[in-house]
Amino acid sequence: MNNPSPSSSPVVLDVWCELQCPDCDTALADLAALRARYGDRIDIRLRHFPLEKHKHAYDAAQAAEEAFAQGKGWPYVEAVLGRTAELAERGQPLLLDVARELGLDAEEFDTALIDGRHLLIVDADQAEGRAVKVTGTPTYEIGGELLDGSKDQTGLRERVEEIADRLLAGRDTPPAA
Repeated sequence: MNNPSPSSSPVVLDVWCELQCPDCDTALADLAALRARYGDRIDIRLRHFPLEKHKHAYDAAQAAEEAFAQGKGWPYVEAVLGRTAELAERGQPLLLDVARELGLDAEEFDTALIDGRHLLIVDADQAEGRAVKVTGTPTYEIGGELLDGSKDQTGLRERVEEIADRLLAGRDTPPAA
């Protein structure tokens, strides 16, 4: 059995995000910096938290899940976040256009949005977000701490790094003999 030891498993950073949120687009630079600094020692997981005020956020979350199923989840997320204003205007046609631009099967995206195959993932993320007291996006959860960046992201990446460094330092300590 090949179970990773706690020292070899990555630190998990859950990113509660919604794909029509301009603040989440801004947060992408921080996520890129975290990936560059930590590599595979940190697992950045997208968690969906569509906000009611954004009409196309729920469809965008489902489309992102289809992009992950087709192997290009993060590139899709980044492309859609880079076009939040256009998503507000165009909705589902933009989601399909982005899929095509990335070489994904846009017909399968359309079918996924119709048949709702990713609804449970989006609903489960949103329910868990509410349970842990996520109120806006982006919000990070790392090491049991919830960091809300929905109002101000100043210092947020640094705080994530402090927590990640602490968690990783604890894993790098050899076990007592």
